[in-house]
Amino acid sequence: MCFISFTIIVFVLLWLFQILFLEKFYTVSKIHDVERSALEITASYETDKSSEFSRKLEEIAIENDLCIEIVNRYGRSWYTKEYSVDCVIHGRTNSTYNYQLEIENNLNQPIWRKLQNAHKNYSMMLFGCALGDTENPDGYLFINTALVPVGSTVTIIKRQLMIITFILMILAFVISLFVSKKIAQPIDNITIAAESLAKGNFNTKFDGRGYLEVKQLADALTYAEKELSRVDTMQRDLIANVSHDLRTPLTMLKAYAEMIRDLSGDNPKKRNEHLEIIINETDRLSLMVNDILDLSKLESGKQKITPSEFEISSKLSEIIDRFAGISERMGYKIQFTPDKECMVFCDVVKIEQVIYNLINNAINYTGEDKQVFVRQINSQNGIIIEVEDTGEGIPPDKIKLIFDKYYRSENHKREVVGTGLGLSIVKAILKLHNYDYGVRSKIGKGSVFWFRISNKDVKNA
Repeated sequence: MCFISFTIIVFVLLWLFQILFLEKFYTVSKIHDVERSALEITASYETDKSSEFSRKLEEIAIENDLCIEIVNRYGRSWYTKEYSVDCVIHGRTNSTYNYQLEIENNLNQPIWRKLQNAHKNYSMMLFGCALGDTENPDGYLFINTALVPVGSTVTIIKRQLMIITFILMILAFVISLFVSKKIAQPIDNITIAAESLAKGNFNTKFDGRGYLEVKQLADALTYAEKELSRVDTMQRDLIANVSHDLRTPLTMLKAYAEMIRDLSGDNPKKRNEHLEIIINETDRLSLMVNDILDLSKLESGKQKITPSEFEISSKLSEIIDRFAGISERMGYKIQFTPDKECMVFCDVVKIEQVIYNLINNAINYTGEDKQVFVRQINSQNGIIIEVEDTGEGIPPDKIKLIFDKYYRSENHKREVVGTGLGLSIVKAILKLHNYDYGVRSKIGKGSVFWFRISNKDVKNA
């Protein structure tokens, strides 16, 4: 429709300028040509009065389709060039004498006259001015040009425009249908595919053949489909994992509660053992729920960091001391290698959570020697915190998955303590701080998880 409207506007402009304004435009153009020619003649007369002047007059007359007459002050002809028969200033019945008198009455003002040719059915334009000194002129210049009748020309052009308009309107309609169909068809296909995607079909194909913009739209929707499919898969895995992890402690809670009710209610020793199990499972449920809520807040962007200044070496020692109980009870050895004391400015609570989760992860996956190494390394780019275990390591193709929700490596030799969300929380917190992080691992030798507190957040103690 826009293309057809554009075509109509073009033709309206053509009709206006080629039909309605043609005669006026032609007359204005002729007047302009005569004025320009008169200026050239007067300028040439003042600089060159030899035979070159006559050649110049003839050249101007031929190029501009003009009749030229120059007479002296007594009305006798100096030069004449007749380009058309029976013009106003040539012929038996034509004379410039009356026009010469008009010029003499006002030497500073040239004359313009639109006259009807006595022998031809069209108008002519006459121009006259003094030549030489305006107070005492040498002679007078007269220029005559025919205003060729444009009526027949307009009729011919009008017929041509009507034919061209008819042909081009049909072409515009056909081209518009073709182009609109070519543009609309892939958009219709993409719309249908998008509706299918909205219903949960993540195997939808977006066909963007046609125009570059449509292809870019199809590529963007294809990317969105992949991301939605990934999110949907993660959501399903999340529900499955949470359901599985919740089912076990809930089952145990119910079983031991029933045992207390039916069997051990009157036996203080058995009752306390059963209550201890219920308390432990309740703590496990609470930990899981807290981890899920923490991760949800971090990934939604609603969780904000609250920076404060603290000494990193002291904080690492404090966190490691919290593992003294499990170290003594289960035989773990957590070795800490500090560096020079430095003050850092970041969210102390969240960085504590990062370090705690990394150490807990190392305990779960370390080797038979049950050793975990924590290191503080001060560098020019900031402070690097490393947590190393001596476990079986992580295969190269699994390293990129290690920070995903609920991913657990199979290379552990004991029951894993935790919810499977620890490293995902580590990733979310470090991204919130805009800190670099990563993991280095060798099969059979263990893994090193690390993160760097950026230099902008480090202050010397």
